[in-house]
Amino acid sequence: MPPNNITDHRVVVRVPSDSDDVRTAASEGDANVVAVGRTGIPDLEPLVTVTIEGRTALYPNCPPDQAADIATDITDGTLDEGAAVIEHDPDAASFPAAAVRGLDLGTRRVLGGCGWRRPASAADHEAEGGFVDVSPNDVLDAAETLRGRGWGDWRHDDRVADDWRRLRDDEHTAAVVVNAHAAVDGLLLESAPLEVLEGAQLAAQVVGAEKVVVYVSEDDERAVTRTRKAADAYPDPVAPVDVVTGPSAYRAAEPTMVLEAIEGNHRLEARLRPPGSSAPTLHETPALVHTARTLAQLAVAVRTGTPPTRLVTVSGDVESPATVELPESDRLADALAAVTLVDGFKAACVGGRFGGLTPSLDVAADPDALADADLGTEGTVEVLGETRCVLEFVGKRTQFAAETNCGRCVPCREGSTQLTELLRDVYDGDYDAEGIEELTRVMDASSVCEFGVVAGRPARTTLDAFDAEVAAHADGRCPTGTCFDAPEVTH
Repeated sequence: MPPNNITDHRVVVRVPSDSDDVRTAASEGDANVVAVGRTGIPDLEPLVTVTIEGRTALYPNCPPDQAADIATDITDGTLDEGAAVIEHDPDAASFPAAAVRGLDLGTRRVLGGCGWRRPASAADHEAEGGFVDVSPNDVLDAAETLRGRGWGDWRHDDRVADDWRRLRDDEHTAAVVVNAHAAVDGLLLESAPLEVLEGAQLAAQVVGAEKVVVYVSEDDERAVTRTRKAADAYPDPVAPVDVVTGPSAYRAAEPTMVLEAIEGNHRLEARLRPPGSSAPTLHETPALVHTARTLAQLAVAVRTGTPPTRLVTVSGDVESPATVELPESDRLADALAAVTLVDGFKAACVGGRFGGLTPSLDVAADPDALADADLGTEGTVEVLGETRCVLEFVGKRTQFAAETNCGRCVPCREGSTQLTELLRDVYDGDYDAEGIEELTRVMDASSVCEFGVVAGRPARTTLDAFDAEVAAHADGRCPTGTCFDAPEVTH
């Protein structure tokens, strides 16, 4: 009988599943060559790893000819050291700590399967301790410290278990909806979909959901394909899994718009959130809406009992983006070690498209610390280099909000348009800081959905942290020397 999981093989060569030419070259030898997902560190890809009895060599940026040489060299059981060699438990089913940039930061619990396990292999997931047999009360206990992650989660930064307890006694719960519209959620579905699906099944067990619906951007074909394969491989699911695609537009990740898309509505508009409403509805029955990150965290928490972590993606003025996993007590600044800055560090937009701007990343990754600093919890750090103009940057973000909001509510629709005009007025010498501040507060307090709540945050935090630079524009001077030859940059 052939081995069921990777660790049953003496020699294993792992190759990214989207690198067909490298995988073909590596298959020229006698080793077991398996297709794995991305690690979250594009600068290393294609990353080939070779494991022989508890020792793994890493070969970043591996071309086909090198993969062929590796396959030949390991035929006799020898292991070229590559960029690094890891000593680990021969039965390791998650990526061990490696002294390679990007893989040497924080921890890899939720990301543990990324680049190590076959995405749709139930045997590989089970070898990591997956498919645990626990009671709903055990799941709730593990979820006590679990909070929503990012604006795509119905609970945002609140405890998810509170809703689950209210819903578990209802006669009918429609579904657990996995909102995987964000790029980092797509990474999990590409590389470790069974981690996400197990979290969704555990939540479905608690509330008695009839089905699990995974919502993915229609542009993310890999995530769709691998999630469907993983769902087919899932043993004895509590609820059947359906994978649904939706528009790639940014606003389509808002939880109530996710439900609109699943219900087949062509025009996506945010729904009103009645006071005291504990859960949204799918086809008029209660549903849970959580990001893939939230549910993967649940699966890990139930299995290991470890404290929650945060996935952080660093992008912007860097040579290559990177996604790392940090304990919530770690500083966001720690994530910068995974990337190379191309123009120094002036500021960062933390928390997504409408995150907060800050000149310092000396803030913990936990949601309370981020909220206190008026930063977002989406798990993104977009770096702005030394020569970037913050007014130009925030102007483009505000214009984006004005052009892409759903139009349902006045505070968001009109507020984002007025905010854009107020920022344009700065170039004409009219800097109304109090007016900008008041407008963003109104949008925050009265918008129907999270889109409008956070759309003003880039402007508000820019005024707080970079008031002098904004004021300089009102005096006809851009400190970076980039704006006044082309003032339309905020349009």
